[in-house]
Amino acid sequence: MQESHKRVQWVYESTDDKELEDRYDQWAADYDNDLAAEFAWNAPQNATAVFVKHVDKAAHVLDAGAGTGLVGECLAEAGYKDLVAMDLSQGMLDEAKSKNVYNDFHQMALGGSLDFATDEFDAVISVGVFTQGHAPANSFDELVRITKPGGLIVFSLRTDVYESAGFNEQQSGMEASGAWQLAEMTDEFQPMAKGEPEVWHRIWAYRVN
Repeated sequence: MQESHKRVQWVYESTDDKELEDRYDQWAADYDNDLAAEFAWNAPQNATAVFVKHVDKAAHVLDAGAGTGLVGECLAEAGYKDLVAMDLSQGMLDEAKSKNVYNDFHQMALGGSLDFATDEFDAVISVGVFTQGHAPANSFDELVRITKPGGLIVFSLRTDVYESAGFNEQQSGMEASGAWQLAEMTDEFQPMAKGEPEVWHRIWAYRVN
């Protein structure tokens, strides 16, 4: 197994947020190269393609789980300028700063309370975060709280995790309760066709009520 593939599995096997944070800190410097060269990672581009259909270019946007800023680069190329980065790993945020596309940076983890005001953002995007061993389904409660009514939450989600980790129930329950409504859902795609062809994602977009 190539070194980059080992690193991905090593990150997936993290047992708590602290271990996940530490492992991402260690991976940060090689992350972009590993994903581009070894995995042909395309989820940032696919999520951005959905995002631009629904969100005004002047929007105040949170990149939740920004990592090294790959999504921020895509959004900046699409014309978004008011971008805020949040990630549990300071090492990843340090890499994201070098991209010069975000105006603010916050070290926080999804799954608990977020230190943002209610209705603070016009939109949230979260790519590669809802996957094996990462942010839980109840993260959406806080993302809805910090997003203005009428705002959009766009995220990638592994299809196997959707079924096995409570996302199906969480998303359906929030729709039934009137917290949000589905704006778009893509077909399944392979976000790492070169490195992990067995992994499939969808991009979901919900409008906050």
